[in-house]
Amino acid sequence: MIEIKGLRKSFHTKHRRKTTTVDAVRGIDLDVADGEIFGFLGPNGAGKTTTLRMLATLLSPDDGEATIAGVNLRTDPAEVRKRVGYVSQTGGTWEDVSAREELVLQARMYGISRSEAEQRAAAALEAFDLTEYADRKIKTYSGGQRRRVDVALGVIHGPKVVFLDEPTAGLDPQSRARMWDEVRRLRADGMTVFLTTHYLDEADALCDRIAIIDHGEIVAEGTPADLKREISGDVVTVGVNTSAAKAAEVLEGQPYIRAVEVPEDEDAVRAYVDAGETAIPQIMRTLEASGIELGTIELRRPSLDDVFLTKTGRSLRES
Repeated sequence: MIEIKGLRKSFHTKHRRKTTTVDAVRGIDLDVADGEIFGFLGPNGAGKTTTLRMLATLLSPDDGEATIAGVNLRTDPAEVRKRVGYVSQTGGTWEDVSAREELVLQARMYGISRSEAEQRAAAALEAFDLTEYADRKIKTYSGGQRRRVDVALGVIHGPKVVFLDEPTAGLDPQSRARMWDEVRRLRADGMTVFLTTHYLDEADALCDRIAIIDHGEIVAEGTPADLKREISGDVVTVGVNTSAAKAAEVLEGQPYIRAVEVPEDEDAVRAYVDAGETAIPQIMRTLEASGIELGTIELRRPSLDDVFLTKTGRSLRES
C-alpha cells in the first residue's frame, strides 16, 4: 500500500546572516502492506511528522520516491490526496461549530453530495460514539472527544490509507485506550493505518510492524516481537549508591555479561545477560567485592526501549 525509496527532506534556517541546514529526513526506505497498522516510533524531532507530511502531500520531498495506494506521490499528488486521510498532532477542529457540521463540510470538500455527506456524518458520529454530542459546539468537548472528531474528519471520505500523527498525545489513559480501539476498527474497516508515536506501550500493543527512526534515519524495522527477540536474554537493572560508571566498568567484560549500559540521569547500571536468574547472584558478588554499595535490583525481558537503546545508544524514555 505504501512504498518509499530514498525519501529526503532538509530545512534551511537563517540567523544573523548565517544559514543552517537541518536534515530532517535522511533517505528512508519503507514498505507498508495493505491492511497493516504500521508504527513510526521515535523521540520528538526524529523526523516522524516531516515524513507523514510528505506522504500526505503537505511537504514536497527534496529527493526520493513514494507510491501510495498505487499512485506516485511526486507526479500525481492530487490523486494521492483523494486516497489518503491525514490527522495532525494538533488537530483541526473549529471551536464554534458542531461535530456534525464539521463532518458534513469535510465530506463536501471531497466532492460528496450534501445528502450523502449528511449520511456519512451520521454514520461517523455513531461509529466514533459522538452522537450524543453531535450538535454541541466543539469547544465544549473533552480532549478525547475532540480527538475522535479529528480522526472522523480524516476518514469521512473513505480513504485507503490514513496517517495519524501522535493520535493519543496528551490524552488520559482511558481516552488513549479508547483511541486504540478506534485505530483497530479502522483497520477492520479495510484501511491501512500509518501512525507516529513516542509511546513505547502504544507501539508494542497496537502496531503489526514498526520502524524506529532517530535523527531522520531508520535504525530498526520489524514486528515488535521480532525486534525484541533480537536482544535475546534478560535485562538486569541494578541501582547503586555509589558511581554507576564505576559499576559499569567493573561489570564490563565479565563472562556472564553480554553488554552494559548506564542510563542517563540514573544511579543505576543496566546489564544484558543470557539468564537473569543465574547472573544476578554473580553481579551482586562482583559489585560487592569491588566495594560498590547496591540498592535495588530489577529483572525483566527486553522491551522496545532496550531495542532503541541498543540501536542508538540512549533510551527513548529519556529522549
